[in-house]
Amino acid sequence: MTSELRSTAEGRTMVLTISNPEHRNALGPEMYAAGVEALSVAESNADVRSVIIVGEGNTFSAGGNLQRLQANRQQPPEYQARSIEGLHTWIEAIRAFPKPVIAAVEGPAAGAGFSLALACDMIVAANNAVFVMAYSNIALSPDGGASWSLSAALPRQLVTELLMCGERIDAQRLHALGVVNRLSDAGEALSTALALAEKLNVRAPNALASAKELVNDAPGHTLPEHLAQERDHFVKNLHHANAGIGIAAFLAKQKPKYE
Repeated sequence: MTSELRSTAEGRTMVLTISNPEHRNALGPEMYAAGVEALSVAESNADVRSVIIVGEGNTFSAGGNLQRLQANRQQPPEYQARSIEGLHTWIEAIRAFPKPVIAAVEGPAAGAGFSLALACDMIVAANNAVFVMAYSNIALSPDGGASWSLSAALPRQLVTELLMCGERIDAQRLHALGVVNRLSDAGEALSTALALAEKLNVRAPNALASAKELVNDAPGHTLPEHLAQERDHFVKNLHHANAGIGIAAFLAKQKPKYE
């Protein structure tokens, strides 16, 4: 069976499905490249307002393919480095993508699969979803930005526990910790994510892009630097056509239809 990242349209949402059922939706270089390409296409298509990443069936992603990793041990180190750089290019593309990206997680999200979910702007997880930083279980260290994303979201002691112990953490606990945005019944993560995406799709794309950029940049800014960036975004968005539409609709007690 082939490994692929399928792209389908659900209204104004692009759904990217990780499909590698033989290896529990394990990730690989072809998917990384396809993910970057799909986001490039979505960015230039004004009809696409959001993106959802989901795994085929009842597994989000088992992370790296261990058979491939074992084989890569026989290759020069640069070979694996190029593969990880492909994953990291996709992670960076998700972060830089100016539209919302939602992970819809059913079942396990392990290793790089967990990293991929963390790179998204929001996570919807089924009640049966489990997340595990599995790297230390096979004497490896994190990739895909996992240590960065977790360190930004959780206390240091919990992050070191997740990374060092390699134990599962369930969707309910991550929801309580603020990492998971929405919980759903098993089998309903995608439909719940689509409902969330539709709430975002009716909002002004320029305002959402500004919010994402501001959140991305905040950790590297001093307060004065960030206040200046907020000012610039606010002024730019006030003079965008969508602000006129939104303010007029609010005053008229109507629903806005943004460009």
